[in-house]
Amino acid sequence: MDELVNAVSQRTGLPQDQAQQAAQAVIDYLKGKLPGPIGSQIDGVLSGGSGGLADQVQQALGGLGGMFGGGSQS
Repeated sequence: MDELVNAVSQRTGLPQDQAQQAAQAVIDYLKGKLPGPIGSQIDGVLSGGSGGLADQVQQALGGLGGMFGGGSQS
């Protein structure tokens, strides 16, 4: 989560506390909109599982292509 908050802060110029609030608002929104299994993976990604954050997000969202009729991209 810290990595995400830092990225939001750097890209928007928001102070850390406001970046934290913004990141949490987006996370809560996504978890509410995504199907349960994918939404629950967000917590795993943000808790610092194996691999980098970008790799984890890519993996967590990888199943979305099939849900929306797309295939894997190469």
